[in-house]
Amino acid sequence: MSFSSQIKEELSKLNNFKDKEILKAELLGYMLTWNMKHEDEKIVFLTENEYNIERFYRILFNLNIDYEPEIKGKFFKTILEKSEVTDGILNLSLNTKNEILRAIVRGTFLATGSINNPEKKYHLEIIFENRKNAEYILNICKDNNVKLKILESKGKTILYIKEGEEISRFLALIGANNAVMSFEDIRIKREMKNNVNRLVNCETSNLNKTINASLKQVNDIKLIKKMNRFSELSEELRIICNLRLEYPEATLKELGEYLNPPLGKSGVNHRMKKIHEIAEELKK
Repeated sequence: MSFSSQIKEELSKLNNFKDKEILKAELLGYMLTWNMKHEDEKIVFLTENEYNIERFYRILFNLNIDYEPEIKGKFFKTILEKSEVTDGILNLSLNTKNEILRAIVRGTFLATGSINNPEKKYHLEIIFENRKNAEYILNICKDNNVKLKILESKGKTILYIKEGEEISRFLALIGANNAVMSFEDIRIKREMKNNVNRLVNCETSNLNKTINASLKQVNDIKLIKKMNRFSELSEELRIICNLRLEYPEATLKELGEYLNPPLGKSGVNHRMKKIHEIAEELKK
């Protein structure tokens, strides 16, 4: 399964079908994209992704919007009455809750979004019907500290991201939390490998041990932050956490030397064990 499909599978299982405003917002997101074709009084939606169409049908069902499903080759085709769609998203308030705006962005990604295998390169994109629609989503993301770029090509308008950190923020914005963790794990490993290549004078086996231990420590710290428990740590643990994130390739001895006053390897290791124990408790 591609990384894009993994994300869409996760999003398709979001259990928010009782919130009609959220569903209207997601539907509006679908409507802004390239895959929605307007034909007289009809709207035609085409997609190849089974998780995409599964989510789309459940949104329509819960908003009481009739549709005609068809299968054309490898495509799922859905025909909608334009008036029903308009009525379905009527009175959607776009300025009250940020969750509404995030749902609109989520709908656009479900409809035409894609992301490359992050082990090979970082690239996320969403295809829109026109520049106005793309700029609307661009501004929502900008207000949420996610930077996208815009490109027009062959009659399409594309929003895209090529930076790993921005892709991670985007996935968090649309609610793909499991995908964020998977993406960050891959990203850390890639960055660690790049750092390894620069440390040519290090002895290989010791370096591998340092990398593996550091990766586990970084993941523990990220989990604590994700669960909003970082501020509850003692000052000494917060300091060592920030140092580990800043210097992921450093040995415990080197981390201790960055402290003021300096701390020995055993002292740093003791603090890291405390951090690991806290992370393990949060996983339960």
